[in-house]
Amino acid sequence: MPVQDKPEGTGSRAKAGWAAGVVLGVAVGALGVLVIARQVAFNWPGHWLARSTQIDVSQPTVVNKIQQLQRLETVVYTMDKIVSGEKENAILPNFLAGDRLLMIVHGEVIAGVDFSALKSGDVMVDGKRVRLRLPAGQLFSTRLDNTRTRVYSRQTGLLVPVDPNLESQVREEGERQLQQAALLDGILKTAKVNARATLSSLLQGLGFEKVEFEEN
Repeated sequence: MPVQDKPEGTGSRAKAGWAAGVVLGVAVGALGVLVIARQVAFNWPGHWLARSTQIDVSQPTVVNKIQQLQRLETVVYTMDKIVSGEKENAILPNFLAGDRLLMIVHGEVIAGVDFSALKSGDVMVDGKRVRLRLPAGQLFSTRLDNTRTRVYSRQTGLLVPVDPNLESQVREEGERQLQQAALLDGILKTAKVNARATLSSLLQGLGFEKVEFEEN
């Protein structure tokens, strides 16, 4: 029986097609392995690409961070008040020799906590727990607002000149009364409460889970 010749080039084309299929299969397989590896890398617990943030919460660092707050102003107390001052004569009545002044004063008292002198022994670090000995609250300043402080009335006797020092003395008395009112209203206690809130936020931001305070 006669043997029929195969068409010229048929075997070559078959081999080429088979080789292309192998190459394509290898490429698809490699791509699949790469995708699976990537998913495993990003989803597997504790995978090697995981990163963690390290924050230095050692005791010297914490002390330094708090010291940087220095004179932390935590409360401002304001007041409007009428303050009086007068000069009298031991013999003559006020309408002849007296000098009386009424002043409307507006001022403020600023209080807070001074951390600049914080010592290493005032901060105790134990893992994620920190304990701080909080300094006492302080009055930082007492001042009158000159734009809102004014003389309300002035009565000077017929026989005497105006006392140039009386207004300054009334201003000083106004500052004293302002400071006294702030203290009676508990400004130093409020200063410490607000300081604790500020420090709690700072220390929790450093990574501490429990913040405790001791009172001086």
